[in-house]
Order: sequence, then C-alpha cells, then structure tokens
Amino acid sequence: MNDPPAGAIYLDNAATSFPKPDCVYAAADIYMRAMGVAFGRGSHSGTSDAARLVAQCRQRLARILDAESGDRVAFTFNCTDGLNLLLRGVLRTGDRVVTSTLEHNSVLRPLQQLKSELNLDLVHVDFDARTGLVDVPAFTQELHRMQPRLAVLNHASNVTGVVQPIKKISAAAHDSGALLMLDAAQTVGHIPFSVRDLNVDMLASAGHKGLLGPLGTGIVYVREGLEGEVLPIRCGGTGTDSESLVQPSVMPTRFESGNLNMPGLAGLNAAAEWILQQSVDGLHAQISQLATQLSDALREISGVRLFGGAAVQNVGIVSFSMDGIDSQDVAAVLDQSFQIRCRAGLHCAPLVHKTLGTIPAGGTVRLSPGPFTVQADVEKAVEAVTQLAASL
Repeated sequence: MNDPPAGAIYLDNAATSFPKPDCVYAAADIYMRAMGVAFGRGSHSGTSDAARLVAQCRQRLARILDAESGDRVAFTFNCTDGLNLLLRGVLRTGDRVVTSTLEHNSVLRPLQQLKSELNLDLVHVDFDARTGLVDVPAFTQELHRMQPRLAVLNHASNVTGVVQPIKKISAAAHDSGALLMLDAAQTVGHIPFSVRDLNVDMLASAGHKGLLGPLGTGIVYVREGLEGEVLPIRCGGTGTDSESLVQPSVMPTRFESGNLNMPGLAGLNAAAEWILQQSVDGLHAQISQLATQLSDALREISGVRLFGGAAVQNVGIVSFSMDGIDSQDVAAVLDQSFQIRCRAGLHCAPLVHKTLGTIPAGGTVRLSPGPFTVQADVEKAVEAVTQLAASL
C-alpha cells in the first residue's frame, strides 16, 4: 500500500476522516491477528471477548449520542445502509413524508424509489441559500397540511456544513403526529448533542466520519419502544434465538442479521473511546476554529464565493466556488500543484446545489479539516487558492 505523498494536506474529512487516531489502526489490526472470531457465532472464550467488545462499543456510542442505553444502537455497514433500513422499515403504502432539499442522495434516492413502490406523498421543503437553514415555517406548514408519517431531515449539510434547528423541527413533527428521522452523517462525533434532548425518534450515521472509525461501519439509533414500528429489511442469523424461525423483535439484534464487521467495530470502539477522552466539545471547538480561519481568509480573495451561513453553527465544512473556473478543475489544481486533497462537485446532494445556484459552476469545492489538521495546513490551503485566483 502506498503512503500519502510527503507534504500532502488532507482536507476531505467530510467524506471520510483521515488520518485516524493510532489506536484505531492498532485495534483493527489486533482484532484481525489475535482474535479473528465472529460475533455471536461460537461457544468459546474468543466469542466472549467479541461480545464484550461489541457491548463496549455500543455503550460508548450511546454516551456520545446521550441515548437511553447501548441497546438503542444497532450496527450497520455505513450511513446509507442505516438510512435505507430506517426508511424502508418505517414507511408504508400511501404514507406522507416531509423532507428537505438539503438531503443527500442517501435519502433522496431511497425516498424516490419508495415513492414509486409505495405511492408516497413526498414533499421537499427548500432552505435559505443565504443562511443554509431549512425554512422552518414552510416545513411546519407541510407537516400540518395533511397527516404525515415521517419527517426526514439532514442534521447538517455535507455541502455547507450548516447545522439545522432540529428542536424546532422535532416539536413541529411530533405536534403533527409524525416521527422524526435524522441523517446525522456529518454530526455524530462532530458536534455535541443529545438524541433525548432533541427528541429524535430515529437516527443514522456513519462510523468513518466524525466518529473516526474505519470505513464499512455505521450506526442507527431507534428510541426506546419504537423498534416495533421499524420492520427489518434484512433477516437471518443473529446469534440469538436460533430456535425461532422469526426475526428477533428486540433491539439491537432485530437489525443485525449476518456477521458484523468486527475488525471495523474494533476500530470504531477504539475511536469512540478516543473521542470521549478528547470530548466532542473539545474536538468541535478545535475544528471550528480552523474552519473559521479558513473561511474568513477565503472570503477576502477576489473571485471566491463562500456558501453557508457565517452566523450559524457549522460542523467544520468550508464550501466555495471561484469565478471563471469549474469547481472540479479547482480541486484538480489544488491536488496536483499544491498536494491539497479535497472534494469538488455536487457532493451527492443535487438539490442543495440547485438552490445555491452552483450547478453551472460544477458544484462547489469543499474543504473540511479534521482533528489532525493544523494551522499550517489551513495557511497553505489559503495560499494555494490565492495563487490560483491570481492566475485566472
């Protein structure tokens, strides 16, 4: 495997965090070399060790989420897997769903397919391009216009990084009789929040972004007492109740058929421990400071246009475009000439770019610092964009 080039600056943490804490690499390696067993598939000490690791990981993630208990956390293979599980598990024929134009394709595409399959009444509420915030009055109006089954909202946009006013949406959703589901791919591990305080019914997130775990890991949270409303979309062996031909009815095994990604969960468990030691508050403050420095400096460069509200909470994403050059070309120059690794394009969120008006520019360039980004990285990124702008 090739190491990253010397001097390369990684500013693509919104896609996947890199590098990981050293303990993550060590935990995954130790699991593969010293344990290697499947969870719940054996009657020896190795499987007991695996069970303890899984339970520990659930408990640590529950602490990060402020969930009722570790049993409210089920493991998936990524955030998309979790979102599909929740959407397909909850929705029934003819249901009304209120969502937004802020959503990632991991929500947009399943809902579009389910609209056809289940004849859903599907509504997308727009957001304010200036602030990046969903139109709460319009969202509330749609929730109360007809009886809804589900409200689905991106907790923070992967394009702008703006954190949405979930408490207001939660109150409106529950007042209308709807369940509230969050796509928290960009917020779990990035910002401190409580699923109980926000009164969230369901949530899906990635294990490899703000949680700093390996790729191929994800989680869903389902609030206590709601699991019966979510039909499992994958059934099979869970290592429990093997005498029954019926899928388990209890969390978390109800949604965990098949072998878990144990090396991945070993890494995720180590990452969750590291995050708790550092504190989500501390990590958020560190990354926010770097992102603010980055956005403030870029805003001063002629021909650079930034997106996302400067006065609202952000998960550390800086999204911009440059006059006269396609965003994909900007990213290519930053990579090839300055060894700055970032992402450009529509970021799998086409409706966001439709509202922002950035589709003709090829979307936006996204810079996203992480826990191991340093101020010198930010300064080099700003200098690179400055040089590129001067050359146009």
